[in-house]
Amino acid sequence: MTDLFAPDHTPDYLTRLNPEQRAAIETTEGPLLVLAGAGTGKTRVLTSRFAHILLSGRAKPNQILAVTFTNKAAREMRERVSAILGQPADGLWLGTFHALCARMLRRHAEYVDLTSGFTILDTDDQIRLLKQIMEPFRLDTKRWPAQGMLGVIQRWKDRGLTPERITGAEDSDFAQGRAQEIYAAYQARLVQLNACDFGDLMLHVTEILRTRPDVLAQYHRFFRYILVDEYQDTNTIQYLWLRLLAKREGFAANICCVGDDDQSIYSWRGAEVENILRFEQDFPGAHVVRLERNYRSTVQILGAASGLIAHNEGRLGKTLRPGRDDSDGEKVQVVGVWDSDEEGRVVASRVAELRLEGHSLGEMAVLVRAGFQTRAFEEQLIAQGIPYRVVGGLRFYERAEIRDAMAYLRVLAQPADDLAFERIINLPRRGVGAAALQKFRDIARSQSVSLSAAVGIALENATVKGKSGDALRTLMQCLADGRAMLGREGHIVAVEALLEDSGYVPMWRADTSIEAPGRVDNLRELVRAMADFDSLGAFLEHVSLVMDNDQDAGEAKVSLMTLHGAKGLEFDTVFLPGWEEGVFPSQRTLDEGGLSGLEEERRLAYVGITRARRRAIILHAANRRIYANWQSSMPSRFIDELPDEHIEVVGQTKAERRRTAQAESLFAAGPMVARRERSGPHTVSPRPERCDIPLGARVFHQKFGYGMVIGVEHDRLEVNFEKAGHKRVIASFVEQVS
Repeated sequence: MTDLFAPDHTPDYLTRLNPEQRAAIETTEGPLLVLAGAGTGKTRVLTSRFAHILLSGRAKPNQILAVTFTNKAAREMRERVSAILGQPADGLWLGTFHALCARMLRRHAEYVDLTSGFTILDTDDQIRLLKQIMEPFRLDTKRWPAQGMLGVIQRWKDRGLTPERITGAEDSDFAQGRAQEIYAAYQARLVQLNACDFGDLMLHVTEILRTRPDVLAQYHRFFRYILVDEYQDTNTIQYLWLRLLAKREGFAANICCVGDDDQSIYSWRGAEVENILRFEQDFPGAHVVRLERNYRSTVQILGAASGLIAHNEGRLGKTLRPGRDDSDGEKVQVVGVWDSDEEGRVVASRVAELRLEGHSLGEMAVLVRAGFQTRAFEEQLIAQGIPYRVVGGLRFYERAEIRDAMAYLRVLAQPADDLAFERIINLPRRGVGAAALQKFRDIARSQSVSLSAAVGIALENATVKGKSGDALRTLMQCLADGRAMLGREGHIVAVEALLEDSGYVPMWRADTSIEAPGRVDNLRELVRAMADFDSLGAFLEHVSLVMDNDQDAGEAKVSLMTLHGAKGLEFDTVFLPGWEEGVFPSQRTLDEGGLSGLEEERRLAYVGITRARRRAIILHAANRRIYANWQSSMPSRFIDELPDEHIEVVGQTKAERRRTAQAESLFAAGPMVARRERSGPHTVSPRPERCDIPLGARVFHQKFGYGMVIGVEHDRLEVNFEKAGHKRVIASFVEQVS
């Protein structure tokens, strides 16, 4: 039998590696940080290292602790290790953080007053239990919902905080400052039920390792090697758990963490990039191996991504370079468009062109900063007959909050739509249970009226009383007021008022879950979409046609997804729309996170660019619609940070884009507006020179079409457009025609 590790023999799995990858595998002793840039073969290194330790006899399968973030990653690692070994890899401590902690907790449950047969509650069970716990506290459940309390508790658990460990600095003002009491009561009740929730799996095990030196010593003897994937995504409790298992008195732990600080993009769910940045402080004498040879993207894409991420200060530093001897490839395109509607058309048209050239739709992706942005692209792709799929989420009009809002709109337009009325009657909660709903159905059937009319009859006869009656009376009044507004003030104002006054939008605004802000953004986008239609009826008909457009599940489709959802994926062609200040970087992230928030947004941009193998196309719009109004937009600062030698600007130079955007912003705000630049003091723009387009001239505007100049003031024109009517525009945005 061949000795795999004889001096004159190199195993096959090592011969296929570059020097850096091989160093990451063969550096087996002591702490090791592998900084694996995008497309540098991270998974191959991790699995080969695992197999190398086993094949070289350094450890048995059950002496290696290997941690991943997803079950999919764990399965893939198990399969790859088995392929290298040539036999099934059994007896491994390989899995996600929570799966491994569940296994540990079954062994030591008695130390946290549980038995080994404890139950793990799902989210619905947790919320039901919390409602019971919160009831004696007599809180306003609309203001302090159980789901919000669950979010507070989960954040505490992610930071490794038991109820007694919460200090004033970590306390929350949720539930009138009684959140800590509720948390303690909730944990006590879980013990009584011999149950734990998902967050308890790590919290309990970490507490056991903290307080039981004998148990910790047992695992120190047990695990000779620790492997951790995606280390940049670890939160506080995961970091504490790993440190406890890896740190031993007078012993250099054999812990290998693989990750990329430049791809740390999940702080909103608790991840802390500082964990990877301080690895060398946590483990003195640690080796650091940088994987910088990218086998995915072209020279131009890598150059643009590297130049952008170099603007971050909080990083360990590495520079991606191509691992293949390919040509330079296409430069990253930066495309400026007039508005967000044109952005959707440009992307759909380019997709159609690439398809005609023989490129697969399955190798194209549109990556957006926020989920609400997909709507414009969905509708343009449908209009051009291009199949698509929304990855990691539902299509825009299939999302729960949009379906709810559409039900409100359907009832507004058609009071006899009983199916829609049933959907909204208790959204938000109005105390209408199954029994009450059945009574309304009985009234409707007996008097041959619609369900909403039946509710009106019940209210008039005072058969519905108390809080439920008041809530239903408010709903019916909101619908009546909305119908009056339809004819008087238009469908957009009517819908805005209905969704707000009915309590539906405030319900999501008060929700403290991670998803809630995105749902509010989606509802705003729904109202924006209505501005393209003359009436509510026309919009509802349009949505019905969009929803009916379903493509064959087996055919290739363009992928639409958020930048967060795209991490770990790759495509030949990537479209990156919405690169404007306030959209990307996100204004919400900048407001809440400051400089660290900006750096995470930049890492997100880096992730987006490095998803592309052959071409990356960045788009920014000069105008975006906010509700029914257009708002001028500034190009994202990230565009300015892209190295000129790696980008191709389509339409305008950087300086021209900047001047155009500033002029539009100033024009929209008024003649003499002080405006703060990105960095620097307030400046006042001087009054521009008078333009040379005379009164009576015929002009063409990219958005409004043809028109006649009826007024001139410096560089501003009043134009009577043939289709758009009377508008005020900047002269540089129109072209004089004969």
